[in-house]
Amino acid sequence: MFETQNYGGTREETYATALSQLKALIDGEPDRIANLANASALLAQCLPDTNWSGFYLYDGKELVLGPFQGLPACIRIPMGKGVCGTAAQTRETQLVEDVHAFPGHIACDAATNSEIVVPLVKGGELIGVLDIDSPEHARFDQTDQEFLEEFSRILVAQL
Repeated sequence: MFETQNYGGTREETYATALSQLKALIDGEPDRIANLANASALLAQCLPDTNWSGFYLYDGKELVLGPFQGLPACIRIPMGKGVCGTAAQTRETQLVEDVHAFPGHIACDAATNSEIVVPLVKGGELIGVLDIDSPEHARFDQTDQEFLEEFSRILVAQL
């Protein structure tokens, strides 16, 4: 698991700080890979009890591994397969309390027990997905989903 930065305050205050930091990190930076790399590092620092944080980018036919923090991961994910492929295909956030119960789950890291995946869409076009894994069951909730969806909106606006 990652060593998270102590932001102090409530979870909501931590998330507000992270959103401010994201805005500062990507402000005026046009490079997509640089922005995604910093975003994954920021999430790894502010989200406790996670073991993978990163992006899969849509290449027109499947998801391809992008910048991330964590152990090596699956490189390609077909649309509609696993949690990431499902989020990409449906363009809906997937909040999964137990990945082992998710039909067709792709196990890149056997330690992962819960996952949240947010689709990245700009101008109606799929860019990719934000994927965060945790070794804890039911690690993510509605508050996390709202934060990560806002985080993704801010990031996508700069991509």
